[in-house]
Amino acid sequence: MNTGKNSHPVDEMLPFGQLFTYGLQHVLAMYAGAVAVPLIIANALSLSREQLIYLINADLFTCGIATLIQTLGFWKMGIRIPIIQGVTFAAVTPMIIIGQTHGLTGIYGSIIIAGLVTFLIAPYFSRLLRFFPPVVTGTIITIIGITLMPVAVRWAGGGNPAAQDFASAKFIALSFITLVLVLFFYRYFKGFLSNIAVLLGLVCGTMIAIPFELVNFSQVTTAAWLGITTPFAFGLPTFDFASIIAMVLVMLVVMTETTGDCIAIGEIIDRPINQEDLSRCLRADGFSTILGGILNSFPYTAFAQNVGLVGLTRVRSRFVVAAAGAILVVLGLFPKLAAVIAAIPSPVLGGAGIAMFGMVAASGIKTLSKISFDSTHNIMVVAISIGVGMITLAVPNFYHNFPSWAQVILHSGITAGSITAIVLNAVLNGSANTTAAAGQTGHSH
Repeated sequence: MNTGKNSHPVDEMLPFGQLFTYGLQHVLAMYAGAVAVPLIIANALSLSREQLIYLINADLFTCGIATLIQTLGFWKMGIRIPIIQGVTFAAVTPMIIIGQTHGLTGIYGSIIIAGLVTFLIAPYFSRLLRFFPPVVTGTIITIIGITLMPVAVRWAGGGNPAAQDFASAKFIALSFITLVLVLFFYRYFKGFLSNIAVLLGLVCGTMIAIPFELVNFSQVTTAAWLGITTPFAFGLPTFDFASIIAMVLVMLVVMTETTGDCIAIGEIIDRPINQEDLSRCLRADGFSTILGGILNSFPYTAFAQNVGLVGLTRVRSRFVVAAAGAILVVLGLFPKLAAVIAAIPSPVLGGAGIAMFGMVAASGIKTLSKISFDSTHNIMVVAISIGVGMITLAVPNFYHNFPSWAQVILHSGITAGSITAIVLNAVLNGSANTTAAAGQTGHSH
């Protein structure tokens, strides 16, 4: 790999030890989010524990492959920047509805077709990039950060708001200590050690939690050593027209979110994203989603959790995230290893999450700080879009009277806020802003 003076830090190949350690840090940052979807689906469809474990293995394995495609690039797919792929939450509700009517095979049939549609329309969807000038991207990145924050807060309180001991003093103290540790390592360590502040915080936080019996290693002893994922393990996919339409709609939502994430990482690593980049990124999403349907997993998207980590660590190399992809594949094959990582207590993740997700919002504010708010309507674009993005954060079932297709779009604050920002910018600022912006997206030195 060319690592000469002219190459971009994104293409820098680091020593193996650093690749592995930085990669592991990315895995720990996204692990809880990655396994959440199979957990929710398995509970909603009353699957057995064996089936749940199988879904988690399949998910991690496919996550890894999807991440490798996105970071290393393959044929016309993969944007080749540090993006981790994970299962999208946008698909959870539609998948539960499809699963309750048509079973898992119905879910996988609709995922495969929706992935194919995503793959085919990627080059056309990427033409919408001109509707994402800095005022829109800055707003979307800020919304992504704010929308992730409740996840960190729930983790900090112990993970389950319905639990009796949720937000107990010990949980809050543990998440606070973890956050302080992350800040301490980030500020007072140098170079490599400063860059793995999140990893060190997670490890130290877990160590501190052990004597207080807040770490549960029981799953490690019961987990199998080897778990091989075979295609169509739950039976051949079945295709239901209404289910397919619902899933295609989900993928359109996912493509909008992925576009925001791609631009966010492009801003953070100083590599502006062009139409061809976005096309490759969305194709990889589509291909990974088809793969998800075949390998008993779910639709894939760029994982916003890790956007913040790239900003926090200042490590831009895509090979770091490719290493994370390789680690995920291994975790998918060896459930015992995955169980070790699953033992990290929620409050520890919460402390680190506040730093990471806050970093995403801060990156958005940084982008917004470079645009002009005078003699433009930018302030209104930002204000209304963030307001709309916050609706479901404040009241999650706000749109429950809307038709189900509208709920799919509106339920995600990121999507609702993104669409609002794109539309308001086009209406209030007109096309002048979008074309002028095309030239200036990249200059963020």
